[in-house]
Amino acid sequence: MDTQSLQAFLAVAETQSFSRAAEQLYLTQPAVSKRIATLEDQLGTRLFDRIGRRIALTEAGNVLLPKAQHILFTVEDSRRALANLSGQVGGKLMLATSHHIGLHRLPPLLKQYTHRHPEVALDLHFLDSELAYQGVVDGTLEMAIVTLAPHPVEQLHVVELWRDRLCFVCATDHPLAQRTRHTSSPLSLTELCEFNCVLPGAKTFTRTLIGQRFAEVGLQLPVSMATNYLETLKMMCSVGLGWSLLPENMIDSELIELNVDTAPIQRPLGYLVHTSRTLSNAAKKMIEELESARHATLNI
Repeated sequence: MDTQSLQAFLAVAETQSFSRAAEQLYLTQPAVSKRIATLEDQLGTRLFDRIGRRIALTEAGNVLLPKAQHILFTVEDSRRALANLSGQVGGKLMLATSHHIGLHRLPPLLKQYTHRHPEVALDLHFLDSELAYQGVVDGTLEMAIVTLAPHPVEQLHVVELWRDRLCFVCATDHPLAQRTRHTSSPLSLTELCEFNCVLPGAKTFTRTLIGQRFAEVGLQLPVSMATNYLETLKMMCSVGLGWSLLPENMIDSELIELNVDTAPIQRPLGYLVHTSRTLSNAAKKMIEELESARHATLNI
């Protein structure tokens, strides 16, 4: 049983397609099929059911899946540990971040990092924070810089770097904007719920944070539309499709901030790595850059 066959197995299991697995591994489809066939011969059992164009794991495949992930995780961890002995900072760094952090927080930091460590090949993935968490847990990502989960995850070391204050906003011609202009008293959460809102998807960390605030006073959010891209939410809000909550650095002349009678809602942003993973020298240097940014923020 070789690691290449296990990589092919995991790729097919993840994509549920031999052709997409081949694209992911930069191989031909026959090469992937051959590796799976070899693995099935070695184990003496089928790993996938092929029903028409549909691919599904067999019972044996489901048993092998976590073990294959663990084997490849251990092999890659050993390679990193040996490579680290040289002290060189190079190779590939698989890093995930959210679109918002990638646009608004990371550019200066990444520019400085690539200038200091030109031998590192950054493999940057833009993912929803929830998917990035799973990638670090699974070992497919070395680290992630994302919105942090509301609850700790046992396998992960998580460090908060920044906090986003989420502001209640609406279009400048929205009825809530008119209400804000004509009275100095704050809006209640109940009054907000009389109008539709546009928010991140129901399973996102940010939506969970917002939903908890309304649930505490027995209210259900009147969400008319949802998207995980904050820039798209801003557009939807600015054309009057509903009020929203956005980081304060996104507020411009197209939006008006609403005065709402509730404590500030802040979402934590930071980095995470697996507690059992040997970090590459490239990842260690990235963490040094992130920690410097954190200390600079604390000293402001």
